[in-house]
Amino acid sequence: MPRRTPRRGLITLVAVGLACSVMSTTAASAAGGPLTVAVFGDSPYGRSAYAPAGQSADMSQFQKTPAFIGTINSDPTIGDVIHVGDIHSGKEFCTEDYDASIASAWQTFTKPLVYTPGDNEWADCHKASSLTSPGQGGGFYDSASGGISYIGTNGLSADPADCAGYHCGNPLDNLAEVRKDFFAQPGHTLGSGTLDVVSQATAHDPSHPADAQYVENVRWEQNDIVFVTINAPGGSNNDADPWYKVPTATQAQIDERTNRTAADVRWLGAAFADAQAGHAKAVVISVQADMWDLDGKAKGHLTNYEPIINQVAAKTTAFGRPVLMLNGDSHLYRSDNPLSPTAPCSGETDPATGASVCAHDPDNSAWNEHPYYNVPNFHRLVVHGSTTPLEWLKLTADPNANYPVTGTTYGPFSWQRMQQPEL
Repeated sequence: MPRRTPRRGLITLVAVGLACSVMSTTAASAAGGPLTVAVFGDSPYGRSAYAPAGQSADMSQFQKTPAFIGTINSDPTIGDVIHVGDIHSGKEFCTEDYDASIASAWQTFTKPLVYTPGDNEWADCHKASSLTSPGQGGGFYDSASGGISYIGTNGLSADPADCAGYHCGNPLDNLAEVRKDFFAQPGHTLGSGTLDVVSQATAHDPSHPADAQYVENVRWEQNDIVFVTINAPGGSNNDADPWYKVPTATQAQIDERTNRTAADVRWLGAAFADAQAGHAKAVVISVQADMWDLDGKAKGHLTNYEPIINQVAAKTTAFGRPVLMLNGDSHLYRSDNPLSPTAPCSGETDPATGASVCAHDPDNSAWNEHPYYNVPNFHRLVVHGSTTPLEWLKLTADPNANYPVTGTTYGPFSWQRMQQPEL
């Protein structure tokens, strides 16, 4: 039986984090002045214990989380916190208890926290390869029986009741769990701070009432800058990997991707309309997916991100002022403009190759992964994630600044990487 960390122990850990965190009482930045935001994602990563596979647990990053939160809390310059998705790794079961433990931990932030879901907490929960590679507690198609072998608590099973508490990795059920734990009150942020955000649940296009389900999509205006989040999970936008490796994607999966992508596109349009109407100095888009990362797959693996990319490119061009995208997913810090054939790229060294992450795309070939765009007033930051030391990005938005494009600046934005001290 998988030995999931008892919820009582997780909540105790959170309580310790509260005691260790340094509380900040600094007021938010004055409207029109600089705003500093802490951005992180793909954290905390680990591994679930799973006895039938002989797999032991690794909760070390989770155990470092209280100190990590305390570091951000103790910085008096931070106004908000943004998490760009993936609250656990692809080797951790998508359990109700784990989701609740992260939601509880995040309540110890003394700043408002805005979160957009990643693939690991819902879209990829179905993935498993075998009993010895249980993935996130999902399952896989059995061609001999024509059914699905689930990763049950005591081993492989055809009975979904044998993986209660993690829904056998069903993506729709796990997205519902994410919404229950992190978005129970539309328009309310996490953490103890206050930030007025508008949710698609309450501000959707009346012509598309079904968009009300996307409570996780929010937008807000702060210091002459419009911020917007969309739920676009990494990997393939939940389109190129049939759930449970069945021969062809189910209609439920196709409908999920089609409807959510259309809602994302409309939500982006609404955010840019706000920015135009309010004469905003810039727009910031937070999304989990690195929509230009092939990750060893064929180019077609990214095709169904195209409606989102097209909307971003068109609206950014029409806006005519700086647009910054924040994403995680590919784990290595990177600063570039994948909507331009000539923009520079900088980033961290990939430990697997010893070369810059930009070498993943020689001659700026990331620009080629979608139909060719040329949008100079766009920039993208990928935050580091998944490995220790834990890291966050300190992003300052100064609506009165106009920095050149460098490794640490762009338009009204400047940033620095902040590694968590290892104790």
